Amino acid sequence: MIVYPAIDVRRGRVVRLFHGDPAQETVHGDDPVAMAERWKAAGAAWLHVVNLDGTLGEAELALDTLRVIARVGLPVQFGGGLRTLDDAARALDEGAARVVLGTLVVQNPALAGEAVRRFGPEAVAVALDARDGWVATHGWQKLSQWTPTDLGQRFAGGGVRHALYTDVARDGDLSGVNVEGTSLLARNTGLDVIASGGVASLDDLTGLRLAGNIAGVVIGKALYEHKFTLEEAIRLASVPH
Repeated sequence: MIVYPAIDVRRGRVVRLFHGDPAQETVHGDDPVAMAERWKAAGAAWLHVVNLDGTLGEAELALDTLRVIARVGLPVQFGGGLRTLDDAARALDEGAARVVLGTLVVQNPALAGEAVRRFGPEAVAVALDARDGWVATHGWQKLSQWTPTDLGQRFAGGGVRHALYTDVARDGDLSGVNVEGTSLLARNTGLDVIASGGVASLDDLTGLRLAGNIAGVVIGKALYEHKFTLEEAIRLASVPH
């Protein structure tokens, strides 16, 4: 199970939002590159970078930020504000190893398969972010008519391999990750699902690991508020289940 430390960037700073609400922001640093270096030094294998300005429709792609973070030397999983496949191509050209496609492919699911054909299955992840059982879009501000399982099955049928599943109601509040929902999504779709949202303790990571079918976990606030260290998380995630 891969641990992805999260670097959420808004207006050039490292922040965390509570339940995706831009009005409830906590700033954790002024230098995203320094944060990337910190996670690299702690043993991270990947970085999960979110351009919140793009996600919230407040600005365009943060390609300058992506470019300098990518120079740190870790593969970057990048999302936020990718509104077209050309946007995704630009992000990959600027150093992202994988792009996370959300609103774009929820509104037009066929584009997920097109992205896989264009960029390759390892370079694409889809965001199945759920609120009240429905996939959320536009920075989690709107709900679609899809359940995560139904949409995930459609994406899998189109060749998608990776998915990010965030329980929006838990994101940024340290209430505990949704192990059951994440594992169920992986089981019902066959996707390599990365858990996100609500990780609060090492017990959450143990639960995800013991589920046996969860490919990774994104951790943000718990690391920034020193609930445990990245080294501890990586060590625990690497134990065979």
